[in-house]
Amino acid sequence: MNERPTSPKGRGTGTNPPNRFEKASYELLDEELDHERRVVTKYFRDTARTALAKNDSPDIGFTYDLNPYRGCEHGCIYCYARPSHEYLGFSAGLDFESKIMVKPEIAQLLEQEFQKKSWKPSAISLSGNTDCYQPIERKLQLTRKCLEVLLRFRNPVGVITKNAMVTRDIDLLSELAQLQLVNVTVSITTLDASLHRVMEPRTSAPEQRLKTIETLAAAGIPVGVSLAPVIPGLNDSEMPAILKRAQENGAGFAFYTMVRLPHGVKDLFVEWLHREFPDRAEKVINRIKEIREGKMNTAEFGKRMTGTGEIADSIAQLFDLTCAKYGINARDSRLRKDLFINRRDGQIDLFGS
Repeated sequence: MNERPTSPKGRGTGTNPPNRFEKASYELLDEELDHERRVVTKYFRDTARTALAKNDSPDIGFTYDLNPYRGCEHGCIYCYARPSHEYLGFSAGLDFESKIMVKPEIAQLLEQEFQKKSWKPSAISLSGNTDCYQPIERKLQLTRKCLEVLLRFRNPVGVITKNAMVTRDIDLLSELAQLQLVNVTVSITTLDASLHRVMEPRTSAPEQRLKTIETLAAAGIPVGVSLAPVIPGLNDSEMPAILKRAQENGAGFAFYTMVRLPHGVKDLFVEWLHREFPDRAEKVINRIKEIREGKMNTAEFGKRMTGTGEIADSIAQLFDLTCAKYGINARDSRLRKDLFINRRDGQIDLFGS
């Protein structure tokens, strides 16, 4: 038997750490590999009964998120959402990026939410947990179907993605934009193609993402850039260049978050660092600990997104100064909530009663 590579080609990690809720764990089986010994992605039907997840975090600028998929084939090694796969009996490691849950009825479930008398128009994030434009979306078009429902009901939505596939839906996004009901955030963590390949293996390349910003902006769709995550000692020095390039391509707003490594993500990330950047691994680890009060992660509201300490303060100042220099975040990009159309039992109520 040929020895398996440490990390299968095109994957963020090659391991499945134990699920913190399960006693049993397993190793990758030969039948899970194709003839080139690449891990085969498998898809499972998600029988969720609701479309929206509600959060009460003061660190997040939206109340509801809409996730057509659980798990993410993009395979970003740092992804804070990886541990959510453990609630499904999977691992935060390779399972998260190769065992994807899909919600085929998500658009119908969203429509049912909007038809409830209790629904109050609110900005929805597409997606809050995994990327709504990951590869399977090209075939299933669940995100597109959700955008159709959002447009029909005139409910505001913020889209965030690392995938150029978002331009496929410019027709719907343009209609939403004309009503001030949408903004799109393209996440760019690095402009270094070699870093991108090992850190975010199945996402669109950095230049493609910049082109995506340009295409959306040219179509009149409010678009911005997310620097998420900022990893001290690895990509923090790229912040000014990313913001400059994004603004030159039409980005009007920006935000950033510091790297978050909850639960099993910490071990996956540390293993990846030592494998891909052995000369820098300890420096990066120490800097992360400096912004996380001596630990690799903090979950406390008010700290988890920005970190604390001198390094975190310096990054915040650099971000603010660079945004001011390029005129980013100078305009109000709030979405309208007063255009919502209630559609119940075939009746249309324009007054939102």
